[in-house]
Amino acid sequence: MAAVATAFCLLAYLLGYRLYSKFLADRVFSLDDVRRTPAHALRDDVDYVPTARFVLFGHNWASITGLSPMLGPAVAVIWGWLPAMLWVVLGALFVGCVHDFGALVVSMRARGQSIGKVAEGIVGRRAKTLFHLVIFFGIALAMGVFVYIIAVMFSISEAWDPAAPLADPSSFPTAVAPSAVLILVALAMGHLLYRRNMALLPLTAGGFLVVLVGVWGGIRWPLLGLERGAWPDHGTWVVILLSYSFIASVLPVWSLLQARDFLNSLLLYLGLALCYLGLFVSRPEFAAPAFRPEPEGAPSFYPFVFIVIACGAASGFHSLVSSGTTAKQLDKESDARPIAYGGMVGESLLGLLAVVACTAGLAGDEAVTASQLWNDTYANWGVMQALGQKVGIFITGSAHFIEELGVADHRTATAFVAVIVVSFALTTLDSATRLLRFNISEMGETVGWKWLGDRYFSSALAVAVIAGFAFYELGGRPAGLALWQLFGTVNQLLAGLALLVVTLYLHQRGRNPWFTGIPMVFMLGSTLVAMLGNLGNFYRVWHEGGAILFVVGTVLLVLAVWLVFEAAAAFRRFRRRPQISEMEIL
Repeated sequence: MAAVATAFCLLAYLLGYRLYSKFLADRVFSLDDVRRTPAHALRDDVDYVPTARFVLFGHNWASITGLSPMLGPAVAVIWGWLPAMLWVVLGALFVGCVHDFGALVVSMRARGQSIGKVAEGIVGRRAKTLFHLVIFFGIALAMGVFVYIIAVMFSISEAWDPAAPLADPSSFPTAVAPSAVLILVALAMGHLLYRRNMALLPLTAGGFLVVLVGVWGGIRWPLLGLERGAWPDHGTWVVILLSYSFIASVLPVWSLLQARDFLNSLLLYLGLALCYLGLFVSRPEFAAPAFRPEPEGAPSFYPFVFIVIACGAASGFHSLVSSGTTAKQLDKESDARPIAYGGMVGESLLGLLAVVACTAGLAGDEAVTASQLWNDTYANWGVMQALGQKVGIFITGSAHFIEELGVADHRTATAFVAVIVVSFALTTLDSATRLLRFNISEMGETVGWKWLGDRYFSSALAVAVIAGFAFYELGGRPAGLALWQLFGTVNQLLAGLALLVVTLYLHQRGRNPWFTGIPMVFMLGSTLVAMLGNLGNFYRVWHEGGAILFVVGTVLLVLAVWLVFEAAAAFRRFRRRPQISEMEIL
């Protein structure tokens, strides 16, 4: 049953890309390779660099992927496998892919500016400031949590056992060596590709082989020969990760990020291929019910299934990647279709794998059936809030599919999947730090502080803000974790607002706005309902830590509603103006 449902989903992806993305490219966005992209018009070999389609696809895909498409579905299947699967597939094809594609196109036609800066030309100056504030909070909060989480994964606890990778499902030091190797290989590859003009194919083959050796080395020597007591602790890893983020942000994009994300995407290609092949070989049954409307302690199915599953279906963070780094590297306009729409399909494939792994990948035994194991694992909403629980379920289920291909060593299969999970969290961290740097520079431009445009200073400020969310504590917890309940709605709010900007862009140019407008209304409506529901919950626990969540959540809700009113006013203004030429940039 699980294999049949997955096959239909894969067919939907194929048809969606072949038919719907072509319609959007030709009839809605009118892509034209005659136009010069910002990568050529503004080339500086730091941020603006014309890049081969396949390399840029890998960079974009790795940057948007991160942890979320694995963790969101791992939680949302508590409502059953069917709603999670439908939202991951249909949400991606008709909302998420359209969102990513639209954000990339409007940014590409606005000199590669971020979606927040683009909002100024389409909606107005106040809208740009409001957008920048939401983006600043969202990225800084998310990356503060990512730094904290990756540091947890790189650290070892007393329960960690190299012979049993999931003895502590939040510790994966096996990923340290592959991550380090990947960074070093990417630096070498970037230099050889852009400074020595070596061919891409042999560099890719050689680099990926070295990365696979690094994966094997991480499994074989998880602590790199060090004693447990000599391994860096959590705080040390946070400092190391923040330092790396700063370096990655200021380096030219070709020197590290492009190659690293490209190689990382190859690792995910391999992992996805093995997992899906194992799924079709084993043909498992679903251990979870198709629909479970009222799990114990869980919020209402609507709208929270659409909030919990963000990356993998629709995520506002993607608009920041599309408009922040990818738009500055497009070689030609037609590349936007495979890179943005196709890249989101690629991420949704990971979200689909997470749905299947967490509902059909749990292997029972003679004592406990798979269904009983699933019911115990998803007994209530509370047990699903722990990071280790989410990561462990995905890794266990995915590793089970790989084992069906004849990989008898459970330790090897789980360690391989763990490396993929951690490496993609790291790619999101370095790309997002760069995006926060762009956002800070644009905010400085708004208030006339040109010194914020210096990439070293703005990168340092970005890292400092991220460090604040990782280190500063609220109620005995890092600020990022304390405020994490707000991230889901902030992320989906960004998706709705980005779609709003794209919809206004199309309307102003006489293009059909419904293909972005309908997803925009759905995302904004669902998110605002969720934000109001969350505020009620935060108010009820005001004296138990809910006060700060209520205050910050209220501010975000006000910003969101204000932006919607600004957009409505812009819509009325442009109804009284002549249509803007297709060739007129923002």
